[in-house]
Amino acid sequence: MGDLVLPLILGVLEGLTEFIPVSSTAHILLAGHFLGFDSPERTFEVVIQFGAVLAVITVYAAKLWQLFSTAHRDPAARRFIIAIFLSFLPAVAIGVLGRDFIKGVLFESPRLIAVTLILGGVVLIWVDRLTLSPRYDSAEAIPMGRAVAIGFIQCLAMVPGVSRSGATIVGALAMGASKRAAAEFSFFLAMPTMFGAFVYDMYKSWDLLDPAAMTQIGIGFAAAFVTGVIVVKGLLGYVSAYGYALFGWWRIIVGVVVLVALGMA
Repeated sequence: MGDLVLPLILGVLEGLTEFIPVSSTAHILLAGHFLGFDSPERTFEVVIQFGAVLAVITVYAAKLWQLFSTAHRDPAARRFIIAIFLSFLPAVAIGVLGRDFIKGVLFESPRLIAVTLILGGVVLIWVDRLTLSPRYDSAEAIPMGRAVAIGFIQCLAMVPGVSRSGATIVGALAMGASKRAAAEFSFFLAMPTMFGAFVYDMYKSWDLLDPAAMTQIGIGFAAAFVTGVIVVKGLLGYVSAYGYALFGWWRIIVGVVVLVALGMA
């Protein structure tokens, strides 16, 4: 039963944390560490993220259809699609070149993950308290050059604990986006980034996946999808009203608890 329950728990955790700036990778790696869950080359932890991506694609299906169906005649839609594509490319290069180091070294260091959670929490609280004057109230309004800069900032999330959504949100805020627009841009950038990670990791690890591993991935994938839909639907309204400070404090608390637990082990 544990072979099925643990993937379910981790899938729910992935869906709950993927789109909020607390680092879903850190949460599932740390949970797996303390619960005794392991997967071949950490493929489970990477692949189930596509369940969360499918959630945001589902929620934004109408918006995506509008963008792609009008791109041939609407320069703004075409510019936004190109901006997202170009923003995604830095993560492709670093993800491919650094895959073995990221998964073989960084993913296996709970202390590093805990420290980056704490540091990222401090940064998030600091940025949330800044008096910023947003210039862009929607993700589509962010200029292409600034969008590409956010793509480079996203690469910091290759270090587990930094948070892909956290890096892109902080980057977008620094580039002049409103809190809502920053979260929405993070959603759009997540789609190609995480889909690419899913495809590449499945390609590299396919020979290592037996029926039991595929079953675990399927359970985690489904759980991440369902919980991801719930989070995506509610997040924009929350951050527009309350900002990101709560997530920063959560990161600090989790990081400190993990360091204490590791010190007692």
